[in-house]
Amino acid sequence: MIRLERDFYIRDVLEVAPDLLGKYIVRTGPGGTVSRYLITETEAYRGEEDLACHARKGKTPRTKVMYERGGMVYVYLVYGIHWMLNIVTGAEGHPQAALIRSIRNIEGPGRVTKELNIGKDFYGEDIVGSNRVWIETGAKKPEFVTSPRVGIDYAGEIWKNKPWRFIMSNH
Repeated sequence: MIRLERDFYIRDVLEVAPDLLGKYIVRTGPGGTVSRYLITETEAYRGEEDLACHARKGKTPRTKVMYERGGMVYVYLVYGIHWMLNIVTGAEGHPQAALIRSIRNIEGPGRVTKELNIGKDFYGEDIVGSNRVWIETGAKKPEFVTSPRVGIDYAGEIWKNKPWRFIMSNH
């Protein structure tokens, strides 16, 4: 398997999020152990116009990494308990990110970060050159289905019903 390069991430999130399916997120652990996890579900968040996206309020200390070039890690805490792992996509200055919702046998973004042992210290990590976490190619491009994103009722009917959740079939 081959580590994904910057060009993969600097595309629009609506291309990157489904293309992450079937790829492997790789994490190094204590003693240099390396673990690979198949990405099975993602969600796309696309810019200041997307009322479900954290960037909807513009650039803030929390969202500043979303305005960087694709390939950066955006993590944030929900409910004061769960870290959410997002991969920034697109060109610098255009805030977009793909949430990693599930990996094989682990569903839910909070469970994913717990399994990967990813927290606040990963905010702003460049996964293209990181020695702690990166993404590698998969064997083949999988089939997938789409559905509305989860837990974003606050965004209103139009944005909460966008089919920007991507779920790998037969994983």
